[in-house]
Amino acid sequence: MNKQKQIGKQKQRRKFNVRNRVRGDGERPRMSVFRSCAHVACQVIDDATGKTLVSASTRDKELRTQIKYGGNCDAARFIGKVVAERALGAGIKAVRFDRGCHKYHGRVAALADAAREAGLSF
Repeated sequence: MNKQKQIGKQKQRRKFNVRNRVRGDGERPRMSVFRSCAHVACQVIDDATGKTLVSASTRDKELRTQIKYGGNCDAARFIGKVVAERALGAGIKAVRFDRGCHKYHGRVAALADAAREAGLSF
């Protein structure tokens, strides 16, 4: 089997396992993290209604000027802080953390720690 195909299948399996365990509802929505090589994005989703309640990304126009490069831990910390502030402003205090197919270290862990420090609980 092709190595890239094998890695893709492992990522898909991790994503499905995490998504099966983590479901968001009106009381505790799901905080989903997207990570690419150059950007980090996070959104708070209510799975019962299928709506995104709050989101933040390194590609947002108002945040792009404050971030030098979107693919490092500093950018992830900034996005975690911003999404937590927006969630608290929307009345969301507790979320369930969905790391997707990514392991909990590096940029994903930095985003989660910054969101916790900003007052979001999960």
